[in-house]
Amino acid sequence: MVGLGAANLAAGLFQGFPVSTSGSRTAVAEQSGSKTQVTGLVGAVVITLMLVLFPWLLQNLPQPTLAAVVIAASMSLADIPATRRLWSQSRSEFILSMTAFAAVVLLGVLLGIVVAITLSVANFFLRTWWPYQATLGRRPGIAGYHDVARHPEAEQLLGCTIFRFDAPLIFANARTFRDQVLALAKASCKPAWIIVAAEPLTDVDTTAADMLEDLVTDLDQQAVTLVFAEMKGPVKEKARQFGLSTRIPDDRFFPTLGTAVKAWRAQSSRSGGVNDDRDG
Repeated sequence: MVGLGAANLAAGLFQGFPVSTSGSRTAVAEQSGSKTQVTGLVGAVVITLMLVLFPWLLQNLPQPTLAAVVIAASMSLADIPATRRLWSQSRSEFILSMTAFAAVVLLGVLLGIVVAITLSVANFFLRTWWPYQATLGRRPGIAGYHDVARHPEAEQLLGCTIFRFDAPLIFANARTFRDQVLALAKASCKPAWIIVAAEPLTDVDTTAADMLEDLVTDLDQQAVTLVFAEMKGPVKEKARQFGLSTRIPDDRFFPTLGTAVKAWRAQSSRSGGVNDDRDG
């Protein structure tokens, strides 16, 4: 693609013809045994010789015959096993693949590629808007904290909710994050602390920073403390650059979930609340 782009830029400067490539020609060349880009040079030389020396040789070649050669070679471009694997692994990606295929067939290559790119970007944003979210608990005999939806036997801490949000925190999902945290704060067993397992938060933007500032204020008014555990250093520094350090001080960031839970137990013990010592 870089080579084709450079060639077309040069052609535009010197009144040359635009150049392109073809997936079907690539398939024909591969099935003929070509291994390197010298194939293009050899093909150009052979075509030139045929046009000069034997112009009559292909004069009466039927178009359906030429089409059959191209179609037969292009069949190798279809990866049927990979398509079957998509059906079994991810129905959404299979639908995306089939839609892109239909767009190329019905609308042409260029419009089909535009449709495929648009759908891929939309699929990415869809996953970013509504990422996987989990409430974490402890499984007896197993270290760490685990998704209670996948591990029903996991026990949640009394008075403390651990929440995980599996996506970068940006404008597209800031409202989703806020609504879920507020729903956790208003649960029947109202927590005193909500610990965000922030390791999956690989980024934060200004919209998300403004949301966090308002969210912390709302939760403080409800006597619910929002803290973060395992947040990556670059993300934390970015949040500070957005001015969050005044509203979310350093004592609300913890290096691990374990240290955050210990801080909650210590706070709960000082305030005379429930002290869940199952965390060891």
